[in-house]
Amino acid sequence: MSTSRNFRKITAIALASALLGGTSYATYEHFGKPDTISTWVNNATPFVRPARLDGKAATPGAGAPAAMIPADFSFASKKATAAVVHIKSTLKPERTVSQMDIPEEFRDFFGDRNPFGQQAPDGKMEKPQATGSGVIINPDGYIVTNNHVIQGAETLEVTLADKHTYKAEVIGSDPNTDIALIKIDAKNLPSLSFGNSENVQVGQWVLAVGNPYNLTSTVTAGIVSAKGRNINILGENAKAPIESFIQTDAAVNPGNSGGALVDLNGNLIGINTAIASQTGSFAGYSFAVPSSIAHKVVEDISKFGSVQRGYLGVGISEVDAAKVKSFDLKVDEGVRVENFADESAAREAGIKIGDVITKIDGHDITSVPQLQEAIAQHKPSDKVTMNVNRDGVEKAITVTLKGISEPSAVERPSPAVMEQLGIELKDLTNQQKKEYGIGSGVQVAQINAGKIRQNTDMEEGFVITKIDKTPVANAREAVKMLQGKKGGVMIEGVYPGNEETRYFAIGL
Repeated sequence: MSTSRNFRKITAIALASALLGGTSYATYEHFGKPDTISTWVNNATPFVRPARLDGKAATPGAGAPAAMIPADFSFASKKATAAVVHIKSTLKPERTVSQMDIPEEFRDFFGDRNPFGQQAPDGKMEKPQATGSGVIINPDGYIVTNNHVIQGAETLEVTLADKHTYKAEVIGSDPNTDIALIKIDAKNLPSLSFGNSENVQVGQWVLAVGNPYNLTSTVTAGIVSAKGRNINILGENAKAPIESFIQTDAAVNPGNSGGALVDLNGNLIGINTAIASQTGSFAGYSFAVPSSIAHKVVEDISKFGSVQRGYLGVGISEVDAAKVKSFDLKVDEGVRVENFADESAAREAGIKIGDVITKIDGHDITSVPQLQEAIAQHKPSDKVTMNVNRDGVEKAITVTLKGISEPSAVERPSPAVMEQLGIELKDLTNQQKKEYGIGSGVQVAQINAGKIRQNTDMEEGFVITKIDKTPVANAREAVKMLQGKKGGVMIEGVYPGNEETRYFAIGL
């Protein structure tokens, strides 16, 4: 096994950090329309109360400058622990390994545990459970966590630092960044403000707060050891993964996923997501999604119900010594444009193959993760200024970002349809339609308690092509067609990879 594969395997365990209860994850999405959260962001400022670790005031001239002396961690610790929650998800015991798409790297982590439920003394199967962490980012009960913490949950239970427990609903999630937004019915909760992760410096002190091994409100300290890390861990469950992790040496263990990475002011600068380990436990490095990405994701979910992401439409690679020599580049740092997508915003703006991108909106770009993070903060139609080096000549080019044809987030059916049928739907990409050999349709993303589960053997992944013999174009149209049905409905469709048409008659 290659070194790169080994690193991928050991880091992948971290995304399964909540699997200690013997569980795994699948998709569970439900979009609401909370108030905009744009006001939740706050530009983190340098800590202004330097003190010695023993709590005494720093003495100027007595050793290191005051600004370099680590501050007492109690202020940030108290602020963060009050806003970090414990999340317990109950999963569907009937799910199979193939349905859950468990990556190979995760399977060894199950050990002797059964991820599909344990048999209770009375002979019944207990539903499997998973645990993780989350961060309250709004006093009205909005919580950010990892997508892999809530993925596949039938129910979610959130326990606050004061031990109060609430049921939670999933507002939305984004596998591409492994970020999710959930909500509990509570008010006036302690919360954390998003800090500006772009201001985070390598070497600065940070705290990781979460619930490792079900030990609630655990705080560990460390420094930022690197920024813009890409460890190729999200690709198993995401079509366009964005990895630009903050790497720290603050101890993070199974159960910390979705917890807070904060600066010494207690500002949220990252969501703890992954660890590099050969055992599944902390072994020196942990990785967090930077707040610049997490904030954009939850803001989009709250406003639009799904992530609005702009794309350049380029294939890129990092400039290194070999590329400088091979292509006779006139710059030794940046990201080289290798090719274009079919509808490329960069190409339309005048970018050419061989250009080396050196800056975006005035910020230096030296790696692929840096470029991905910079673009991930924008939505379609946003304009960005790209500085490129073309044969030794620096050019500033304005690019208007485009969207990308991806499945939309799960459509939010009306309560009546949700209660009666118990299904959640998502759109298909054009590529999926081509692969399935259909002209139109919508996929069943999740089956909850309802008439479809009670009265049919329909499985998740089924593609609905017609409702009462009328073709279905997308999830929104399917919901509208189902809303007014009385008496019964005939659902027609196929399973991916199987051309046989299946029919399901459901009484309404």
